[in-house]
Amino acid sequence: MRYPDLSARPHAMTVERVIEAPINLLYQAWTTRMFGRWFADPDSLTMREELNVPFFFETEFEGARHAHYGRFLRLHFPSLIEMTWVNAQGTHGEETVVTVELNKTDDGTLVRLTHAGFPDEESRDRHEAAWPLVLADLADAVLSVDP
Repeated sequence: MRYPDLSARPHAMTVERVIEAPINLLYQAWTTRMFGRWFADPDSLTMREELNVPFFFETEFEGARHAHYGRFLRLHFPSLIEMTWVNAQGTHGEETVVTVELNKTDDGTLVRLTHAGFPDEESRDRHEAAWPLVLADLADAVLSVDP
């Protein structure tokens, strides 16, 4: 499998949040079981939980639709998801890498999200402001799931 060369795009950011949900449920939320429930437009989502298989989805933000593309680089149930992440607006069409690490805590699961490979500081800073909001949406989504 070919891993993206991020050496010319060194900008990265990391955010963390403890979510009161089981680790296995959060893993599934980042893969095919729930991704269309909390992040992607479910009608646009084409995703298989397989390494190096391209996926596509759209999101809606401020009345505009945003296409995203990627592929899974690493899948280690239930603690790690790593994927490429491409969109025209946020990554300027560059293949960035999102790594989601999941660790059990006394209060639920610590979600540590690192997004690397931004072409500039502005793109990184926008994502650093946006990802905490996305993780809040994730927390709300998994709280509404029946056990």
